[in-house]
Amino acid sequence: MTRALLLVTVAFLAGLGIGYYARSAGIGVPHKADPHAADLAAIEKLHGSDVAATLTQDPASLTSLWSDDGVNLGAAGTPVVGIKAMKEMYEQFRVGNPDFKVLNYVSDIEEIQIAGDWAIEVGSVQATYKLSAKDAPVNVNDKAMRLLKRQSDGSWKFALVGLK
Repeated sequence: MTRALLLVTVAFLAGLGIGYYARSAGIGVPHKADPHAADLAAIEKLHGSDVAATLTQDPASLTSLWSDDGVNLGAAGTPVVGIKAMKEMYEQFRVGNPDFKVLNYVSDIEEIQIAGDWAIEVGSVQATYKLSAKDAPVNVNDKAMRLLKRQSDGSWKFALVGLK
């Protein structure tokens, strides 16, 4: 009887030890999924499209980054409001600067906050471009604040961009 009691006690203590280890290691504890994981993935897709469109300077690709009611405060001159105005701005720039080339473009987003169908992100934008083949490269390092708007298909587009 003493031997059986000893085996039961050892088995019980071993079970407690294994249970304690498993709990402290997080084994068997359900992990909460990030409620914004899909949104963050879609926003990263927008960032990738932004880099690709900026490097090619294709007016249609650049326009496709914006929501229908987007506002661009980073353009030279007055704010550009609405998708039609964005398209015209990009097309006019391309016609007026046919040799314009972006050599490098990096968007470094430091923080993203998502609230419903809106997201705000802050960070910086670094770029190097040449207005023409004969011009020297120009380096730009701006602070950026961008307001993003979720589209009906779950994608995200720029609703407001401000650079400083």
